[in-house]
Amino acid sequence: MKKFYILTLVTVFFSMAVFAQNTEKEQKKELTDKAIKSARQEAKKYSKEGWKTMPGSIPMDKLLENAWMKQVATDENGQPMYLTADGNGVAESKSVAEAQAIEFAKLQLAGTIESNIASIIKGNLANSQESTTEATSVTEIIQSSKNIIAQQMGYINPAFKLYRDLKDKKVEVQVRIFYETKQSLIIAKKAIRKELKEKLQKTDEQVDKLLLDNPK
Repeated sequence: MKKFYILTLVTVFFSMAVFAQNTEKEQKKELTDKAIKSARQEAKKYSKEGWKTMPGSIPMDKLLENAWMKQVATDENGQPMYLTADGNGVAESKSVAEAQAIEFAKLQLAGTIESNIASIIKGNLANSQESTTEATSVTEIIQSSKNIIAQQMGYINPAFKLYRDLKDKKVEVQVRIFYETKQSLIIAKKAIRKELKEKLQKTDEQVDKLLLDNPK
């Protein structure tokens, strides 16, 4: 009887493991199918609007498929693995338009990172002993941190770059960039830590409490 009970348990656990693996495979396939479908739809849209890939690039649908795979990627907690942003630039040359597009996308990305770190600090401020004046100063520093965060990220190689010729002999470039979500928080915390210490004369311990992800 005991052996039968143990065998039954082993069978149940094995079945659960197989089910979990199958479910994970199904989820991955579903995400892959979604990425491919979205990429093809987006490629058709861009082609109709006159967009082209850069010389030497892989086909547009493949570029977009790779980008979409990043957009649907999640970490072990089911959270987005990457933050993403698009940027456009218009100039008389591709290189200048591309630089503009990347910078615009970086600022957009920095804005998202700023919002993420702001939500963390806002929760910590609510539980802290900060005065209203101090809390206001902290909030102002966070709100002005977007450019600093963008600088800290450095150059980001776009997942894809597209261009199209305009009627006024100018060229428009569109890019999409990605940045790891976890790394983005590290960059943001580093930048804001420096600002809080210098402008508000806060100690490391005080800053740590404000930047803690899961305060107790």
